[in-house]
Amino acid sequence: MIKSELGEIKKLYTPKNCSVTRIAGCYVDAEKNKKAVFAKPFTQIPEEEMYKYFDIFRKALSGTVGKSALTLDITDEAEKKGGQQEFLLKLRESGLKDDDLLDDYYNRIISSFEYVGNYLILVAHDIYDVPGKTRDGAVNDDASDDVYEYILTVICPVDLTEAALSFDPKSGEFHDRKRDWIVKLPALGYLFPAFNDRGSDIHSVMYYSKDAENLNEQFIELMLGAYEPMSAGSQKETFEAIVEETLGNECSFGNVKNIHEEMSRMIADAKEQLAPLTMEKNDIRDLLEGSGASNKKLKTFEDTYEKVAPEDRPLMMSNIYSSRSFDVKTPDVVIKVKPDRTDLVNEQNVDGKDCIVIELNGEVVVNGINIRSDSEA
Repeated sequence: MIKSELGEIKKLYTPKNCSVTRIAGCYVDAEKNKKAVFAKPFTQIPEEEMYKYFDIFRKALSGTVGKSALTLDITDEAEKKGGQQEFLLKLRESGLKDDDLLDDYYNRIISSFEYVGNYLILVAHDIYDVPGKTRDGAVNDDASDDVYEYILTVICPVDLTEAALSFDPKSGEFHDRKRDWIVKLPALGYLFPAFNDRGSDIHSVMYYSKDAENLNEQFIELMLGAYEPMSAGSQKETFEAIVEETLGNECSFGNVKNIHEEMSRMIADAKEQLAPLTMEKNDIRDLLEGSGASNKKLKTFEDTYEKVAPEDRPLMMSNIYSSRSFDVKTPDVVIKVKPDRTDLVNEQNVDGKDCIVIELNGEVVVNGINIRSDSEA
């Protein structure tokens, strides 16, 4: 799913646009016991509580695409009869009205989800009449292209409020505040089927994780039957390893700077592209070649890539390229440069020593004090 598709479903969780038919939940304690379950039409929820549910579900639709919000492909094994896909489809088709099916669903989640503490499982069922779009991208509510029926599941930690003193206005005194169990925003969530190309894709799941570096791969495999994703950090480490291993002694400041500048150009060229920019094996090879890698080094690329990235997965550009700064680090010095001003930083030999030279362009401030260069003195 791309950002606009995620945002389109997110907009449904507002009073004006809500079409959620039914909601179900299960409260689980730290010993994995089901302490309470419920299922009811969403319209029966009091208005003041409804807003809280909106906040919870919207959070699971608010992740950064490619980092905390991932579109996962369901494995061939999970699509076989009796697999996870069939079960999720049955749950969706039940409209959350089958208590036995819901109970089985909760049991599957509890056995797959590892968490120390209490948590709440919430499931929403919705039937969205997808509006059509004109050629210029404008939404036409009168021209429906499709009906998107889905379930959205979130798992929220439930924690005790902190002990504190509170003021009692009746007595005018401070007393020990009663500690309550509070439902936190979701630790993870998933949308099935995924809303790809603004329609149902039963072969994919949109998965949200609050912690982008701990995606809970065991849960993804056992509960959703999806291929294990690479975290944003793992993708960055993989890309860096491919560059370092391929270039070897050619991994110079100039070549790495060229790689950064070439990636900046690629991002600028893809600015109008809706889908996230990705880098596959051939893209990375072309990047290295265009950034100055010799033919000798490029001949080893295939073997290096196979060793570093044997699963050959696309890497999200947003995960391997820093849009915030171009960083140069030594054990004692860190230099941060705007990503579009790498022209100000160069490698140069000064008095027989390899140095990083920064062009003083405009005002220079050191420890909060404006300074002048020697040429201005």
